[in-house]
Order: sequence, then structure tokens, then C-alpha cells
Amino acid sequence: MTRAPSYRARRRVGRVAFYLLLAAILIYTVFPFYWAIVTSLKTGSALFTPNLWPGEPSLANYVAVFREQPFARNIANSAIVSLAVTLLSLFLGVTAAFALGRMRFRGRRPTMLVVLGVSMFPQIALLSGLYELIRWLGLYNSLWALILSYMIFTLPFTVWILTAFMRELPRELEEAAIVDGAGPWQTLTRVMLPLMAPAMAAAGLLAFIAAWNEFLFALTFTLTNDQRTVPVAIALISGSTAFELPWGNIMAASVVVTLPLIVLVLIFQRRIVAGLTAGAVKG
Repeated sequence: MTRAPSYRARRRVGRVAFYLLLAAILIYTVFPFYWAIVTSLKTGSALFTPNLWPGEPSLANYVAVFREQPFARNIANSAIVSLAVTLLSLFLGVTAAFALGRMRFRGRRPTMLVVLGVSMFPQIALLSGLYELIRWLGLYNSLWALILSYMIFTLPFTVWILTAFMRELPRELEEAAIVDGAGPWQTLTRVMLPLMAPAMAAAGLLAFIAAWNEFLFALTFTLTNDQRTVPVAIALISGSTAFELPWGNIMAASVVVTLPLIVLVLIFQRRIVAGLTAGAVKG
């Protein structure tokens, strides 16, 4: 008779501790973005007042961001580059995954190790070589320079994610397609590709986020405001001293840049979860 209440008490304590931990993680992750929103709605001396909500909210910082610099053009540049990098990474990644995951050929394992090895290099180690390559190709200060350089870090993990998913697909599907007379390209596009939607959504979103947030290559390979992406544009919002920096403008720009990523995650959240749990597929 004494065990039941004790078990219920421990279970209740455990549930309370779980929800407290969940609340702490939620506050830790969400509060910086919330504070950026609050700061972006403040002006003047109110920027340095630690209030959880501004007394007189204002959209002046958002207006100033688009008025004082070509921020709309910077957003368009980021969108073009990120979308192009995502589409190219998915196309090359899914074709490479089909070859690496479903075909047997000499050098398959070394190829996978090379793909993994490329992703291990820090960006700064590749910077000088990429700079010389881009100058030689005549792509400096263009969006093509960013698209080419971003593929260095988006393509390897896209290949790895899609290859792991491709290996888990039932081989009977491929055999049935071959019996029906389908070639490798038809097998990939008509049989495998529809089943790979969750993995492609997860890999594509990760590639898009990586390209959208990239700073070092964008700073190095662009020179003019009309070719810069939003991370560089935000970093170049300056003042004479730290106290004179337009923090309201910076926070407003940060909020504007973060919102598209939040919307994409909310739209594709189910496919992302399915893609990241792709190992549960049984053949």
C-alpha cells in the first residue's frame, strides 16, 4: 500500500522536472530572437533600457534599414544564391547518392571518404585557393562566385544524407523497375525520387540555411553593395563607436533575415523529421 503513492510521487516529480527542463531549453533558444524583436522596436535612449517590451513600439528601424542601404537587393541576392545552391546541391547530391548507394564500382569507398574529407576542411583553409580560382574564372564580385564557393560545404553533407537514405530503400523496387525495362535514369526519377522527398527536404533546408547564413566567402568574394548578401550587409552597418552603432537597425535587419528561415522550418517540419529518421526504413 505504501509503494503506490511513492511511485506516483516520483512520477509526478519526474514529469515536473521534465517540463521545467523543456521550458528552460525553450527560453534559452527563443529568448535571443525575442530580444532582437524587442530591440528592433525601440528608438533613441530606449535601446539601452532593459525592458521586456518597449513602452512605445516603433517600426522606424525597419524603415531605416531599407531606406539607408539597398537591403532589399541584399535579401534578393541571398535568396537567389541560397536557392541556386540548394537546387544544385540536391541535383548533384541525388545523382551521386544513387551511384554511391545503389551501384557497385571500383573506388566507391574512397569516393565517399573524399566527400567526407572535403567537408572537414575549415572555410579559412580553402579561402585563398577559391579566391584564385574565382579570379581566374572572372567571377569575382558576382553571385556566381558565391554559388560556386558555397557548393564546397553544402554538397558533401547533401551527398551523405541522401546516400544514407538511398541505401535504406528496398532493393526490390529497383529490381522491379529493371524488370519493367527502366534504365538507371528512369529508375532514379520515377521510382527512387518520389520516395526520397523527406530526405531531400531535410538536406535541402540544411543547405539553404547554410548558404543563407554564410559570411566569410560572401565578404571575400563580393565588393559592391549591389552584390552583397544579407549577412555581410548587416555586418557593414556601422557607427563611429560601439555606443553609436545603430543597434535598432541591426536588430531589425536580423529579424527580417531570420523570419524566412522560421517560415521554411514551420512549412517543412514534418518532412524534416521524416528525413532525419530515414534509418528506420526497412528493406
